[in-house]
Amino acid sequence: MKKIIILLAFFISAISFSQIHNPVKWSTSVIAVGEGQFDLVIQTTIEDGWHLYSQSVPDDGPVPTAFTFTKNANFELVGKPTEGTGRTINDPVFNMKIKFFESKAVFKQRIKSLSKKAFKVVAEVEFMVCNDANCLPPSYVDLNFQIPENTLVAAIKEEVAVEKEAVLIAAEKNTIDTLEKEEVAIDSTAKAEIKAEKTTLNKNKKETDRSLLAIFIIAFFSGFAALLTPCVFPMIPMTVSFFTKQSKTRAKGIKNAIIYGLSIVIIYVLLGSIVSAVFGADALNALSTNVWFNIIFFVLLVVFAVSFLGAFEIMLPNSWANKVDTKADKGGLIGIFFMALALAIVSFSCTGPIVGTLLVQAAAGGNQVGPIVGMLGFSLALAIPFALFAAFPGWLNSLPKSGGWLNTVKVVLGFLELALAFKFLSNADLVLQLHLLEREVFLAIWIAIFGTLSFYLFGKIQLPHDSPLTHISVGRLSLGLLTLTFTIYMIPGLWGAPLNLISAFPPAQHYSESPYGVGSSQGGGSSTATLEIPEGAHLMAPHNILAFTDYDLGMAYAKKVNKPVMLDFTGYACVNCRKMEQQVWPKEQILSILNNDVVLISLYVDDKRPLPAGEEIESKLRPGKKLKYVGQKWSEFQTIKYKANAQPFYVLTDNEGENLIDPVGYTPDVEEYQNWLKTGVANYNKK
Repeated sequence: MKKIIILLAFFISAISFSQIHNPVKWSTSVIAVGEGQFDLVIQTTIEDGWHLYSQSVPDDGPVPTAFTFTKNANFELVGKPTEGTGRTINDPVFNMKIKFFESKAVFKQRIKSLSKKAFKVVAEVEFMVCNDANCLPPSYVDLNFQIPENTLVAAIKEEVAVEKEAVLIAAEKNTIDTLEKEEVAIDSTAKAEIKAEKTTLNKNKKETDRSLLAIFIIAFFSGFAALLTPCVFPMIPMTVSFFTKQSKTRAKGIKNAIIYGLSIVIIYVLLGSIVSAVFGADALNALSTNVWFNIIFFVLLVVFAVSFLGAFEIMLPNSWANKVDTKADKGGLIGIFFMALALAIVSFSCTGPIVGTLLVQAAAGGNQVGPIVGMLGFSLALAIPFALFAAFPGWLNSLPKSGGWLNTVKVVLGFLELALAFKFLSNADLVLQLHLLEREVFLAIWIAIFGTLSFYLFGKIQLPHDSPLTHISVGRLSLGLLTLTFTIYMIPGLWGAPLNLISAFPPAQHYSESPYGVGSSQGGGSSTATLEIPEGAHLMAPHNILAFTDYDLGMAYAKKVNKPVMLDFTGYACVNCRKMEQQVWPKEQILSILNNDVVLISLYVDDKRPLPAGEEIESKLRPGKKLKYVGQKWSEFQTIKYKANAQPFYVLTDNEGENLIDPVGYTPDVEEYQNWLKTGVANYNKK
């Protein structure tokens, strides 16, 4: 609740793979301590910025480090595993006092040998690592120890320095220092898994780079839109004139204006950094599909929209502006910075709703850097004009005069905020599967919003704060024609048109009153009634793709028909999932494979249906906690088995659950996606 309050205070919030990190490396050794007893030493090397938790942590905290030793007749355990001192602080992720280790950690387990011959001790460690922003899913590593014959005890004592916390020797050289050494030591199957992880990391980096670039571009144009509002635009000539007139030289005026612009960038990037510091990527990704989160932002954006339409002004307290103005009078660099802060506060009624919406969209995919990049793009669009007009003050004469057109820009932004608000309400409806805001209703609302905006731009509707309109400018006419065209484009969607240009916004075609289109004979007619649909399956409209939503039932059917399986980790509120289903899957070459060559199992990670009574299972990520919902079951399955938590996420397996090819995420390129499907199916047929 505390985080949500902070979230609302800064107006933040809601694809791509989650990157797979391996910040901890494990090594083992054996120390002879006499009388047939040995210390099994486990040492870890931890990357900078990450920490490993103790064996004992408070309830509702992270997963503790835990060792499980495979028992055999050659030895018995003496006591429990011990650990080093570590550090105990108030953990910023879990908000509780927790002991953890940085850089390195040493654990020891004493055993008593019951055999005179050499033997092995096998163990498994379960652990969880976090940084200051987020945590990785629990991981499991096998540990092996070689216990020598008793006649070798004296020799080993001489070779081992007891004072060292960890001695990196073992009879079979089982120490692992780096990932490369690990690849040499393990079998070919594990090598393939590591290679797959590296491939995934490279793909993740490319996806993240593309996502951040898109966020930057959208944020930059949003900043330009904010620049054209009545709260900001009149400040350009006033501020530039102040710097040029108050400075003794032109060069000094340009320098001050540039510092002013940089101060604007620093202020907004600082806001994005606060968002990233308060919320980790996993938290942002989880919030984006949270019902209450989406409802709160629906209400918030409606308030923003009504404000932009002129019903009232959203303003920060006047005392804030007065205090900042006092600081700005001091002059120098500090004074210039507080002048920029004053601009941010005074213009909040116009920029606040845009900034809030931007932060929501930047964080929607769970990308922790997104809010920072978004605020960088937004602030640059605001800051650049001040520096340019200071360098070329003659350009000020070419600026259009302030007037009613500024209010028109603000009203247009209000209509856009209102349209976006219903996307968040739609997310909540989809997750709860209430079917109150199905595709036709959503499109009808958008048609009404953009149709009304068209009438407003053509001068047929006037709001209280509008100036008298004697004529329509070319720009206003052009924008009106554009919105009218968009409105007309959406109308066929009421009768089943796919509307690929906006596929990421309305509900999917199968979440509809008429999934096959109005007037179609399908969807309850004779054509679908003759199809034999297996237990647990359904036909995904409008392309009749046979899909399961239960893993076990889908795998059983795949064995029966002897086909490979495509696991589709998806979500009702997943934007890129809808893009794939409406823009990639319907292509003839893809649809043929989905219908004929694979068994599709769609696992919705945000499915809020409660698990049947008696089928609740204990969480492996949060021991002691029960999984309550179907979506939690599939989300944990994806995280544990595939070390990924973002959607869409596609896995091609045989009907025993073994991967046929490396998994992929959002893949809008049809040819690339087709090649991935064909390769996986071909690998299955070779078996």
